[in-house]
Amino acid sequence: MTDTTPSQKRSLFPTFLAGALGGVIVLVLGAALIATDVIDTGDDRTRVVRESIPTRDVSDGGGDARTVADIYKREGAGVVFVVAEQEAGSSDSPFGSPDGGGQASGSGFVVDKQGTIITNAHVAGDAGQVQVRFEEDGDLVDAEVVGTDPSTDVAVLKVDPDDADLQPLPLGRSSETQVGDAVVAIGNPFGYTRSVTTGIVSAKQRQITAPNGFSIENVIQTDAAINPGNSGGPLLDAEGRVIGINSQIATGGSRGSVGIGFAVPIDTVKGLLPSLKEGEEIERPFLGIEMISVTEDLARDLNLESDSGALIQKVVEDGPADEAGLRAGSTSTGDGVTAGGDLIVEVDGKEVKTSDDVPAAIAGAKPGDEVEVVVYRGDERKTVEVELGKRPTSLNSTDTPDEGGGTLPDLP
Repeated sequence: MTDTTPSQKRSLFPTFLAGALGGVIVLVLGAALIATDVIDTGDDRTRVVRESIPTRDVSDGGGDARTVADIYKREGAGVVFVVAEQEAGSSDSPFGSPDGGGQASGSGFVVDKQGTIITNAHVAGDAGQVQVRFEEDGDLVDAEVVGTDPSTDVAVLKVDPDDADLQPLPLGRSSETQVGDAVVAIGNPFGYTRSVTTGIVSAKQRQITAPNGFSIENVIQTDAAINPGNSGGPLLDAEGRVIGINSQIATGGSRGSVGIGFAVPIDTVKGLLPSLKEGEEIERPFLGIEMISVTEDLARDLNLESDSGALIQKVVEDGPADEAGLRAGSTSTGDGVTAGGDLIVEVDGKEVKTSDDVPAAIAGAKPGDEVEVVVYRGDERKTVEVELGKRPTSLNSTDTPDEGGGTLPDLP
């Protein structure tokens, strides 16, 4: 791809909106990879809104918002261009070609002076060779993939600290962001290196599909314009701190940004980083069930004992839930719902109102831990002890359903 310097940089403002359009980049296997195509926006037009921009100086410690120009200058120096040579047939990712092979490019960012770089697993996780570039016109530097977690679409690279001028980016707290907060995205869309765009946090606690087919929880939705090539780059707050890793977009049928992008929350990444830097495998607990959320209408139609909760649709044979005696439904209602299964209303002391609450309740547990699952079986309330198993490496290579989803939910 041809590398050029962005011709314009917009300034961030503390309380005003700054340009619309968000998206996510997903570049895999030698081309600008598609976005999910899961959400139908109903409108393929692109609309740009610009409002007044403050010109005040940056504050270095009072918590005041900084200008985009300043964030681009300082934090942009820590954003890298990633080139990964994908091996044929190496990836189970739903974002790539099943044949594999070719070259993927994306973005990443430096997190320490020892040469640690974070990017997306779908960009570099299965690569036979990875190189990064720190300067827009600089040489490519060899990088080693030291750890990957397909379940959160995160990969950790390592370069020799003597090979580059490392400028680590500060990591913020995604849990402290609020809808409407101003954000900045820096990356390499369509090969245009170190491009900057602005927007806001459009929503929180979204759910997207990871490269291995399972769900990523608590995802940040943004309208900052990000496109193929931005994958793995940082989403920054108004003080230049990383709050997420840009990972996916909804496209509405187009290849680029339509204003709906998704970033893996940095709080999730920070918890994994020590293990990934050591090359350790990330093990996650597994129930082995597929569920749907219960609404008042569904509860009335099926005569359920609770108007909220998670209704079990499938149970993996010989899986943890099956061995504990949890039951799936067996009666089709004709509208995609299977009736007669256990209705989960509580897991390990945490109330379950929707199916998303189940994986959230066991997120802090480990394989082998026991949890109490409270269900309604008909009109009988029961407590079942379940010994959690180890989540399979890929949903795509098994018949294992995904407790918690596996696809993007319908969004407003």
